[in-house]
Amino acid sequence: MSQNILFTSESVTEGHPDKICDQVSDAILDACLAQDPLSKVAC
Repeated sequence: MSQNILFTSESVTEGHPDKICDQVSDAILDACLAQDPLSKVAC
C-alpha cells in the first residue's frame, strides 16, 4: 500500500511582522541561554 504525504511550507519576505517577531524571540532566547544554559523559555 502506498502512502501519499502532502508537504506544505510558508515563507514571508524580509520586514514582514513574522520575521521581526522571530528575531525578537530569538534574541530573548539567546539572552536567557547566555545567563543560564539550562533555561527554558516559551515565547
